[in-house]
Amino acid sequence: MTPYRSRLRAWAVAFLAAVALPAALLGPPTSASAANTLTMLGADVSSVQRSLDLGARYYDAAGTARDPLDILKGVGVNYVRLRVWNNPASGWNNKAKVLAYAKTVKAKGLKLMIDFHYSDTWADPGKQYKPAAWANHGIGQLQSDVYNYTSDVCTSLRNQGTTPDSVQIGNEINVGMLWNDGKVVNNDFTNLSLLLKAGYQATKACNGGTQVIIHTANADSMDHARWFYDGIRAKGVQWDLTALSYYCMWHGTLANLYNVITDVRTRYGKPVVLTETAYPFTAANADNEPNAINGTEPCAGHQASWTGQATEFSWVQDTARNAGAIGVFYWEPTWYAVPGNGWDPANINGTGNQWDNMAVFNWTGQVNPSIRWRP
Repeated sequence: MTPYRSRLRAWAVAFLAAVALPAALLGPPTSASAANTLTMLGADVSSVQRSLDLGARYYDAAGTARDPLDILKGVGVNYVRLRVWNNPASGWNNKAKVLAYAKTVKAKGLKLMIDFHYSDTWADPGKQYKPAAWANHGIGQLQSDVYNYTSDVCTSLRNQGTTPDSVQIGNEINVGMLWNDGKVVNNDFTNLSLLLKAGYQATKACNGGTQVIIHTANADSMDHARWFYDGIRAKGVQWDLTALSYYCMWHGTLANLYNVITDVRTRYGKPVVLTETAYPFTAANADNEPNAINGTEPCAGHQASWTGQATEFSWVQDTARNAGAIGVFYWEPTWYAVPGNGWDPANINGTGNQWDNMAVFNWTGQVNPSIRWRP
């Protein structure tokens, strides 16, 4: 996920036309598979170290100040996702910070997912910038870069007793990563497959039990998902979990989500997890940075409110479960508006937070009393 307004504008044109609101109002699709269980109940809290460093406080539903991971664990979270950037200008979300926070995550009995962006900044469907150190590297060298970097981070985590339970090889790589060398052009998945294989091999060499995730934001369309995952499968890419991002304002109805999950789960024979979702709790804005989602056009019929947010998240979990998925992660639930924790790693002090109305904590750190992660 990247909290850029440009992302909303770009995707809105393509996806909102597919949204059929009346169908969404009927609630999450159900089937005979409703007895499935979500075992990965996750939260991407990549920004929380910086927030805490700046003095942010977090309060549970009773108003008691507590560690945010303890609060999230209390409402059902059992898995934490952390992004890692190679050499971000801010110094946050780099290897050293991830290693430090991984100790906190594991000490609380939570599982750990590492989300490799293979960039110094945000990577998403609209941009996959190479790290500056790899800028002039061709596909041959990039394979070594991906292998060595993945191995280094994973091995460092393992050696300190915080072996990752799962690893994403790239973030929302709808048309590839490490552009332009790893971009899919004219339906040619060759270069991307070489990079994904390098990441897979490095992870398994580090720890054979760590699950390798291939993540796209293709929950919008069965055709889009098939195009990508058919493409990498045809090139011999291996992976353990298929991951999708789902934001109703960009990816359409829950009925559509159900169909996409069901299709990729059966087509590729691998468990499916939604590694990103979120919903606004207000249409207001806490700072001078325009919000990525303004909250005035809620989808699925839910208002931008505590109740609306909790209901939409519940429906997403129900839909994923009923479609046979094994997990759902909320993206950046702890990233409320804390001055100095801006969205731009090149100007973290000078930019605001584009996600402050999408967190599950309000602007003074109180958790949404209705939010729950449910097996």
